[in-house]
Amino acid sequence: MNKFFTPADPLDKIISDTLSDKKILESKHILTGWTNIVIEVTTDKGAYFFRFPRNPFWSKMIVKDAAVCNFVDGKTSYYTPQMKLCYDEKGRPFSVHEKIEGYTLGDRIYHLSHTALTGAAYDVAKLVKELSGIDLREAPAKVKYPLSKFLKELDYEHYDKHIDEDHEYIKETETKQFVHGDLNLGNILLDENDKVIGVIDFCFAGTGNPNMDVARIVSRPAPKEFEKTFLSQFDNIEEISRMKKAWQDIDNGYAEHIRTNFPEINLNQL
Repeated sequence: MNKFFTPADPLDKIISDTLSDKKILESKHILTGWTNIVIEVTTDKGAYFFRFPRNPFWSKMIVKDAAVCNFVDGKTSYYTPQMKLCYDEKGRPFSVHEKIEGYTLGDRIYHLSHTALTGAAYDVAKLVKELSGIDLREAPAKVKYPLSKFLKELDYEHYDKHIDEDHEYIKETETKQFVHGDLNLGNILLDENDKVIGVIDFCFAGTGNPNMDVARIVSRPAPKEFEKTFLSQFDNIEEISRMKKAWQDIDNGYAEHIRTNFPEINLNQL
């Protein structure tokens, strides 16, 4: 029996069963979800995001995502989802959380004023530092999953051409601090005043070198002013640059997998 979901599954019924105490007003598929089928559901009691894993690997990782989200909640100055892990009648895991109102930094970054852009750069740097400072002594085992192990497993499960040189470098430079693991601009939220307020999607999270989060921020296109201001808050730019290349190789490998297997997904964010 498959432990993952496809668009052919009765996702609307699963959603309605999960939200049985609410009236569903609208459902919208988010076509940029690489790892899960993502559906935004508006109800008479608020909006929710559902994530249905696309394959067995992401089914395993969505369990970790929920554990990490719930551990991190309240441990930084920024909002994080209160994630509920659910299972359908076939035992397949999926998650649901209330929508954090706002916009992604990825959607807004080329429309920000100079003041908002530099403010966002400082806020994101603060977020990285707060995440890496989380005390992991009482963290569940799933929260301590090494990023290097996750990324290598991602590669060997999904890529045709392996990127072992990158894996060796990530492993060599790894520390035991907490990292988000996929801190790209699409996972950082702004409010209506373009102030950074939250972070989502902890599927990659675990232990690692905080510079991996720094490098992830600058691994996709962004205004030079933002990148310069953001990087000015960190040392060891040479290491960050090498990690940036590793992230770009990781993105390119997974994007090739997506183009081959899920052509409906929007890859414009690269």
